[in-house]
Amino acid sequence: MVEVRKINVAVLMGGKSSEREISLVTGRNIVEALDKKKYNAFPIDTAGIGANALNQASVFGYLPGNEAEECIACTISPEQIVPDVAFIALHGRFGEDGTIQGMLELAGIPYVGSGVLASALAIDKIMARKVMQADGIPMAKGISIESRSMTNDLIDRVICELGFPVVVKPNKEGSSFGLSIARSAEEFGPAVELAFKYDDSVLLEEYIDGIEITVPVLGNEELTALPIIEIVPTNSYYDTESKYAPGGSTHIIPAGISENATAFAKELAVKSHKSLGCSGVSRVDMIVRNEEVFVLEVNTIPGMTSTSLLPESARHIGIEFPQLLDKLIGFALDKR
Repeated sequence: MVEVRKINVAVLMGGKSSEREISLVTGRNIVEALDKKKYNAFPIDTAGIGANALNQASVFGYLPGNEAEECIACTISPEQIVPDVAFIALHGRFGEDGTIQGMLELAGIPYVGSGVLASALAIDKIMARKVMQADGIPMAKGISIESRSMTNDLIDRVICELGFPVVVKPNKEGSSFGLSIARSAEEFGPAVELAFKYDDSVLLEEYIDGIEITVPVLGNEELTALPIIEIVPTNSYYDTESKYAPGGSTHIIPAGISENATAFAKELAVKSHKSLGCSGVSRVDMIVRNEEVFVLEVNTIPGMTSTSLLPESARHIGIEFPQLLDKLIGFALDKR
């Protein structure tokens, strides 16, 4: 009987972005959950990645169970270390923005998730808006700004075009870092200053009072929208604490929206995924006001923590976490 060789999976995690700690949790969850009978999984912290790090016999990474800042050497024999596929568990800059994807393309290593262009577009909220709006995808009204100087003209424009409250977001930041809601002209300046601490461009969006939902999408050529999750944050909006702290939000499946809104949201999720050229997996965040559905943004590397939305949605239709990871790796190898 011929023994089938296990698939070597490099789980890329950590990195240098403000979402580093979240990425470490995501990466550990993936390493622990991958089927040990099918995969050799090894973690790599990309914060210390070198030119030949993916092919070194000694990889410095984070192993499950170690403290976040305790970096240890994970020694693996050369025949084991050469990855058949990379599972990108990085969030934010240098992981979700096309940079690591470009490196893997040059190395000829298949990887889970979207390619260089789709990744770069999705993390850039301002550019993603332009592309999706050109495809007729309904989105909240927005204004982009690239200067810290606050003028009466800008405030007047916000009042005229968006009104208060207004959502203030760093353009290329995730996990709600630097995001706030300015409910008056007095709160607007500090909110913009906070956002500029995280990025050199900022997106202002009209505040839509509605039901916040998210729709995961799986697949390459044939796409499937998974069950919609309604998000009810404990805080006044879905901030970083609401996303990652236990009890920070309540997730309702199926979402409490009409059948028509449900069908339209799933249609929009697939359309948004295609519009940006995503592959493998995405998670599309939206808000529903009465029967209107607006796309907020597209996440190309959804979180995989204990409170994350993608695994929860998949579980609702019987896809347990190890099976979900297996599917995502399959999509990566099929795309290759």
